[in-house]
Amino acid sequence: MPASKTPVRRKKKNGEAAADVDFGPLAGWVGFNLRMAQEATFQAFSHRSQEIGESPGRFATLTLISRNPGISQTELSYANGRDKSSLTPVVEDLVRRGLVERKRMDHDRRAYRLSLTADGKKMLALMTRCAREHERVLDGIIGARDRKRFIDVLKRLAAALG
Repeated sequence: MPASKTPVRRKKKNGEAAADVDFGPLAGWVGFNLRMAQEATFQAFSHRSQEIGESPGRFATLTLISRNPGISQTELSYANGRDKSSLTPVVEDLVRRGLVERKRMDHDRRAYRLSLTADGKKMLALMTRCAREHERVLDGIIGARDRKRFIDVLKRLAAALG
């Protein structure tokens, strides 16, 4: 099968297999395949984390706040790879749900320091278990030998293009 015809087997929402599609040059482009892989991994993690009632998009945010108590929203947005305007509603939701505590900074009353609450720590523990299970699945796909190299390549891409 020519490279432009390489099918990406995805299931439709009703469980049927999607038809083969001619991807043209997209089939061999890193950016497109990286996006498809990211979407597939996000959906798989989302499915796994549904059982605890949390979205996977919150996992990185909770982890970064946990590992960096007192982090500002600006620092968090850089670390999370999200612009501040898209991160603000996430933080507001976590605060409203009692998972994150927000305190004004002494030197800048417009800025906040973030930390996890006891409930936030419990939720992060549950999500971390889901994430570890998900990582084991990804390790099975990537292979133990290729994991470090794969992560290094992803980090190089992020550093060079970010």
